[in-house]
Amino acid sequence: MYKLLKAEGRAKRAEFHTPHGVIQTPVFMNVATQAAIKGALAAEDLKQIGTLVALSNTYHLHIRPGDELIKQLGGLHKFMSWDEPILTDSGGFQVFSLAALRKITEEGVQFSSHVDGAKIFMGPEESMRIQSNLASTIAMAFDECIPYPAEKKYVSESIQRTTRWLERCVKEMDRLNALDDTLNKGQILFGINQGGVYEDMRIEHAKVISDMDLEGYAIGGLAVGECHAEMYRILEAVVPHLPQNKPTYLMGVGTPENLLEGIERGIDFFDCVLPARNGRHGHVYTNGGKLNLLNAKYKNDDSPISLECECPVCATHSRAYIHHLFKAKEMLAMRFAVMHNLHYFNNLMKEVRSALDKGEFLKYKKMRLEGYKK
Repeated sequence: MYKLLKAEGRAKRAEFHTPHGVIQTPVFMNVATQAAIKGALAAEDLKQIGTLVALSNTYHLHIRPGDELIKQLGGLHKFMSWDEPILTDSGGFQVFSLAALRKITEEGVQFSSHVDGAKIFMGPEESMRIQSNLASTIAMAFDECIPYPAEKKYVSESIQRTTRWLERCVKEMDRLNALDDTLNKGQILFGINQGGVYEDMRIEHAKVISDMDLEGYAIGGLAVGECHAEMYRILEAVVPHLPQNKPTYLMGVGTPENLLEGIERGIDFFDCVLPARNGRHGHVYTNGGKLNLLNAKYKNDDSPISLECECPVCATHSRAYIHHLFKAKEMLAMRFAVMHNLHYFNNLMKEVRSALDKGEFLKYKKMRLEGYKK
């Protein structure tokens, strides 16, 4: 159940009630692709840095250790010792981005594993069964992530197939949730809006999937090569045509600036590998912009990454120490930088929620964007 608490323009402050707890939105989901954050963070670390939702991937967990094994071990929550909500991506994006050879048919996609080359078939039913075995809180519908750029004719055909796949996902999830041995019988299904950078197709597809009355809706196929201005243009066009009384999820986005712009345009959920990936390479986020801790100027800097930050890293360690760890190629460097970055993104969303509660989001957004420009 989605409960809208406040609104400021199109920006929404809400609560989303799930089988694994209430998600306060807007929210950034920390990406634990293979049931772990890349950067050596465990579930207890995620709680310490304010994580509300973890995101794991259907494709990767199906390949290893195997979704059936995870089901035997009690589901993904028990497997990774995380009792808060988990969203699982359908695997569609990975099928289209990682598979060197693939064949798309009405039934689904035949492709080769990026790990060992084994032949794999995945369609709507297979994706739903894998996600049911994982017992995630929210499952994503299986769709085609349209490449950028793409011809309008191809986009039209792809959207129609994605819609038919969504209908099959709904039917299969209803069947799975009724089975006696299903671990999470209250699993939630989100549909995905596609249409490339074509506003008319995006809007038409939004109307079609909105009529299916799902519990949430995602906007996919953005941040795949188009510029930020194009992404914002599509959000402005499509979000008003998705149900305002349901959560809206912008997939795979993005930077702190992207998050603030997305929230202003009505987005509730975000996810992105950027904070963890950048952290592993020594790039850390602050209210004054991004820093590269590998730079020599931090060798003697005894200040924390950010004086404003209350994360466990900034409370105890200096830029100089973390700079040394990176230069020495110690794993602890990645752990500290990733932990700080994820705390920064989680805390940014916490501050956004507070600003929305007070009716001061636009003021807050302006302040943050001015800080990043420094």
